[in-house]
Amino acid sequence: SSSLVVPALGLFSSLCFTLCSVFDAVAPPRDLQITDPGLLGSLDVEWRPPPHIQTFNECTVKYKFEYRSTGDRDWKVIFTRKLKLRVGFDLSRSAEVRLQTLLQGRCTDDVEVHSDWVYATFQTSPQGNLESEVQNFHCIYHDWEYLKCTWQPGLLTPHGVHYGLYYWYQGLEQALQCDHYIQEQGINVGCVLQNLSQAEYQDLNICVNGSAAATLLRPLYTTLHLHNLAQPSAPEQLVLSLSAAQELLVAWSPPGGRAPPHCLEYEVQVAEEDAGEAAAAWAIVSTQMETALTISRANQSHVSCVRVRGRTNTFCADQGFWSEWTQACFSVSRKEDKQLFILIPVILSLSISLIIFMLIGQCKKR
Repeated sequence: SSSLVVPALGLFSSLCFTLCSVFDAVAPPRDLQITDPGLLGSLDVEWRPPPHIQTFNECTVKYKFEYRSTGDRDWKVIFTRKLKLRVGFDLSRSAEVRLQTLLQGRCTDDVEVHSDWVYATFQTSPQGNLESEVQNFHCIYHDWEYLKCTWQPGLLTPHGVHYGLYYWYQGLEQALQCDHYIQEQGINVGCVLQNLSQAEYQDLNICVNGSAAATLLRPLYTTLHLHNLAQPSAPEQLVLSLSAAQELLVAWSPPGGRAPPHCLEYEVQVAEEDAGEAAAAWAIVSTQMETALTISRANQSHVSCVRVRGRTNTFCADQGFWSEWTQACFSVSRKEDKQLFILIPVILSLSISLIIFMLIGQCKKR
């Protein structure tokens, strides 16, 4: 048995020496740099391979790339074999990237070996006072048809300021300026962008910049995702009816516009009240993707009102805005009402007959 131990130890030592030698030999990428192509936050990051990488021709060489804007807790990660990437940052903060070489294959006995990290940062030159940046920037993607963004002037905004909104997404050759502004007292305080279907489900870079005579203003940079800003129109054709089992049947149609029907969910609320009573509070009955619902009427209320609204569901977006409500009411005749309805004509008939007999009696007396 001792004769088997010696070769085994030799093989282990040889393997360890090989792996340790490869590990020591894997160098990080060279000349990591970040450049700004003027796309409002999408920066180009490129590098050169580590030296002597061709000696590892029996292994796969790739790179682990991580990036974030200063202040972010987590790094975003990309594994790639490319030597150039274009990624998005918040240009109001510093851009941070780090990169390492990954090596795996026959030359490492199929063990993944990595180099040390190399780092790079990028920051635009700060311009203007922070309080000159626009405030309360807010956007809604209406009906998946047009984007409406609004803002308010910064706290330290001089008179005669002129604001401009610029945008870019993958597919545009260069950043474009808004051509439909919303104004208040001659100042641009909003913008409407149309024909953005190509920008859905990717980064939409936005910059709102301002200019004023002899004053530098701080630009606002942000990255939007249209599917998370979508607000559909209210559901259409809401119809209420009563089943044979005295249950309330509710049905509606998806809203018009470009909102994909399979991307919508609906909230249904009901309010039930008896005649003569104050309006009851709305209660949530269901949140669902279907466009029909059956509601039991446990208290046999006289009037049932239903309202429905919609928003983008979690299969198509991380969040979204609720639409306006669509509302309808259904009045159900109660047993007492039906009895009264039957009695009224009977009473009227008896009254008319009595009046006729009285008139006949008067005529006979004459």
